[in-house]
Amino acid sequence: MAIMMPASDQAVLARRADVVAALRAIVPGEGVIDSAAEMRAYESDGLTAYRQPPMVVVLPDTTEQVSLVLKYCAEQGIKVVPRGSGTSLSGGALPLEDGVLLGLGKFKRIREIDFDNRVVVTEPGVTNLAISQAVAHAGFYYAPDPSSQIACSIGGNVAENSGGVHCLKYGMTTNNVLGCEIVLMSGEILRIGGKSAENSGYDLMGVITGSEGLLGVITEITVRILQKPETARALMVGFAEVEAAGECVARIIGAGIIPGGMEMMDRPAIHAAEAFVHAGYPLDVEALLIIELDGPKIEVDELITRVEAIANGCGSTTCQISTSEAERNLFWAGRKAAFPAVGRISPDYLCMDGTIPRGALPKALARIRELSEKYQLGCANVFHAGDGNLHPLILYDANKPGEIERAEAFGADILRACVEFGGVLTGEHGVGIEKRDLMPDMFSEIDLNQQQRLKCAFDAQGLLNPGKVFPTLHRCAELGRMHVHAGKLAFPDIPRF
Repeated sequence: MAIMMPASDQAVLARRADVVAALRAIVPGEGVIDSAAEMRAYESDGLTAYRQPPMVVVLPDTTEQVSLVLKYCAEQGIKVVPRGSGTSLSGGALPLEDGVLLGLGKFKRIREIDFDNRVVVTEPGVTNLAISQAVAHAGFYYAPDPSSQIACSIGGNVAENSGGVHCLKYGMTTNNVLGCEIVLMSGEILRIGGKSAENSGYDLMGVITGSEGLLGVITEITVRILQKPETARALMVGFAEVEAAGECVARIIGAGIIPGGMEMMDRPAIHAAEAFVHAGYPLDVEALLIIELDGPKIEVDELITRVEAIANGCGSTTCQISTSEAERNLFWAGRKAAFPAVGRISPDYLCMDGTIPRGALPKALARIRELSEKYQLGCANVFHAGDGNLHPLILYDANKPGEIERAEAFGADILRACVEFGGVLTGEHGVGIEKRDLMPDMFSEIDLNQQQRLKCAFDAQGLLNPGKVFPTLHRCAELGRMHVHAGKLAFPDIPRF
């Protein structure tokens, strides 16, 4: 598949051997990969429909090496694409033909566990799940838990502002990250935030989290850890109609109940997950809600009674309540394995990621069904129902001519519908290249230019991860120009300094 990316710099490609030699001097040993066969593992991320071998791969293992690599590339005008575990589903880590792929896979040490301040200081290559495992012995855990948490790295979580099944109650990555060490394209090393939840000045952590590798390379992260709740139980509720499940979600939130997690799957996703995990999902329903309630036991017991009554009032046809930790984990096992499960029933699929207001769930699912018929492609729906984050899985066969193009058009229409219904293009996967050209559907040119000005403040040459997020790239000098028409400034009465 072809997608427009920044034109390759032939002058840089012509001196590839010199670039490789310079990088080997900075990162000796096995830290530089330049053979075509060995670089093939880096030619795509989780969005495998797009592939591009990098010019060279460099794998530093210290912040100082990262700094020297970026400083060298800045001086030589060489593009750099940061990469964590490569699980991005939006093409955020897609390499460039004339760019250095900067892998953070060797940054996999937990530097400090501070239970007194309830934080963990970690390197970006540590997996999401490993943080929870490192503190589990003391009854703590790290709340954000994307379905890929066994493989995805915490640095990538920060880059994409990842969520997970518990983000409804405990927040996205941005709500659980307190500080970071970041290296700018110039090689300058900055420390932002720290162990304190409150910091003076601008919310730079809020800017960096979700910045998709466009502003700097993160080499250390301070995350908040929480005590495990006393009790956690889950309900598995089936509905004969998807709309009824959507209504149940709205009523639970409307009643002031905030579950630890609230997920929904439609019939195709239910059947795929059950065949894969054997979690005991009902197969005669159109929608399944998994609702987890956590906290003190007496509170959880009361909330379960209330949620069960709400579900019955919405016409639920089945309701199973976990009676043990093993059963609760089994309920979630099917949901967390939904993506690989769907991979067993379709040669290929596109995993979309858009967010809508909760009240628009029935309308959005109806639109997805219409689009499925229009494009003659199947679709399994899995999503974070509590916060309206949809994950439609569009089923196609890349070996059949035209199917991948139809799948892309189907996905684009789903995302446009999310914006139409008052939502946004992404919930947690990021924009990358997948949603890049849809940004004008959500933002005006003024909005996009202002976002690019922010990037210019961090990366004036535009060398970090170019071609991602912004549909039209501008030079920083162009964005800073003052428009003069017919020899006259706009709004001449405004004082200028």
